[in-house]
Parts: sequence; C-alpha cells; structure tokens
Amino acid sequence: MRSAYNELMAEALVVLSGGQDSTTCLFWALQQFDKVKAITFDYGQRHRIELDSARKIAELANVRHRILAIDTFSALGGNSLTTSDIPVPTDEEQDGLPSTFVPGRNLIFLTFAAAYAYQRNIQDLVTGVCETDYSGYPDCRQNTVEALQLAINLGMESHLRIHTPLMWLNKAQTVILAKEVGALDAMAWTHTCYNGQFPPCGDCAACVIRKRGFEEAGFEDPLLRRAAKSV
Repeated sequence: MRSAYNELMAEALVVLSGGQDSTTCLFWALQQFDKVKAITFDYGQRHRIELDSARKIAELANVRHRILAIDTFSALGGNSLTTSDIPVPTDEEQDGLPSTFVPGRNLIFLTFAAAYAYQRNIQDLVTGVCETDYSGYPDCRQNTVEALQLAINLGMESHLRIHTPLMWLNKAQTVILAKEVGALDAMAWTHTCYNGQFPPCGDCAACVIRKRGFEEAGFEDPLLRRAAKSV
C-alpha cells in the first residue's frame, strides 16, 4: 500500500522503532505529509538501546515523538527479543520462523498506533514492514497489513490508511531510498542488532541483513562509521 498521492497529505503517524527501516519511513513520510508525528513502543525488548535511537532520530527529524510502554510481550515470553534466556539466532541458524519472531507484535503496534492516531484525527499510519527482504515474519506481509487495516477501520468506524513504503523493496533498495529521502545521516544513530550491542555484534540475522544491504547498495553504513570512531 505505497502512497500514490502527488500532493502532500495532511498528517501521518510513523511507527518508529529506531531501526533502519522505520527511520527510512520517517524521512519518507516527511516528504509525503504536511505534518508527521512518531510513536515508539517499549515492549520489554532486550535491544532497549533502540529506544534511545528512536529519541535521537525523532530529534534529528524534528518531529514530535511519544514512547508508549506495553509490557505484555515480556509476560508472554517465548521469544529471544523479550526473554533473556533464549539466545538470538545467527543468520545461518534460521530454519522456519526464528526465535526473534514476537507473535502479534506488529498487529498490536499498529492497533495501538491506530487508536493513538484516532484520538488525534490522524488518518495515515506509516510502518516499515517489508515482505521482500525480511526474517520470515508473517505480520510483515502485505495481506496481513491489508486485513488489519480493514479490521481497524471496521472496529473504529474510521478511514485509516496504513502506508508501507518498503513492502516490496529489498535491503539494498531500502538503503537507496534512505539516500533519496535524506535519511542516511540519521542512519548513524539507528539500531538494528538484536543483541542490543553498540558497536553491533555483526553476527545476528539483523546485522547480517543490514550489512548485506549496504554493501549491495554501494554505501558505507554510517552506523559502522560512528562505531569505529567510538572505539
């Protein structure tokens, strides 16, 4: 559901994790909408450094930003992003859905974001989910987003639109889009590593996919450049 509008739309709410994809979407939204706000969810993730990244990126983009705490995922457990005793898999270890899959996460995020937007008369949500180049998460698929948009609009009697500008892009194409929308400098402050490390571990699936994307796009990763200077 990529935007097909030629004129700037009124206002959008971006689900900002502090990672590479959502940061690209934030800067994309700044080119598509008159006003942009961002929302981040503190769901007990082990890579909590991304909350600091989201704050920094929202500041760089000069957008209003809200962090909402939702601790239910930690209580549910069963995945390596909210349960410390489940190891984060490397790229080579993945077989089927990885342990980093948090069941219902994007469904909950978008539903809460929609409720937040509803109270503020915002009819456009932007999220960085991607079906082309992702870790097998079913809640990143086009049909999931379309079904959720329908359910939200029926349940809230609203006319919300969920924009997914990265849905059909691979990681290299996402890096190129980040360059086009002016997000590359902000990439230095993004966080991708599932292990929550800075400098990033380089071994988890998220780090491997990010590295591959920048290499195929032909750009140096600004995050790694900042990490090298910090050593």
